[in-house]
Amino acid sequence: MPPRGEPSVAASGQWRDEHGIRMPSGEAHAWRPGTNQTLCGLALSRARLIRFPHVAWPEVFPESGGAADQIGEVCRSCVAASGRRSHRGWSRGWTRHSPRP
Repeated sequence: MPPRGEPSVAASGQWRDEHGIRMPSGEAHAWRPGTNQTLCGLALSRARLIRFPHVAWPEVFPESGGAADQIGEVCRSCVAASGRRSHRGWSRGWTRHSPRP
């Protein structure tokens, strides 16, 4: 289970790994358990997305090696809404390196 407050995954498809556990496939979106929409604002039922409360959002990125095997596309709006600047890492915010006097 993902830590409390961290988004889980909702995806357009599913597959089963070698242990028989459901894993996301297709288009992946960030979703907070207890809500009926993704972080980008899609309604789960209208978009026909399948919920995966046992898969943490960072596991759908290719560099994680987790549940990313069958993920075709990661929603860019959900990436931005989750606090990441891109699929490569967390955003650190803007800072000035050499301010003028």
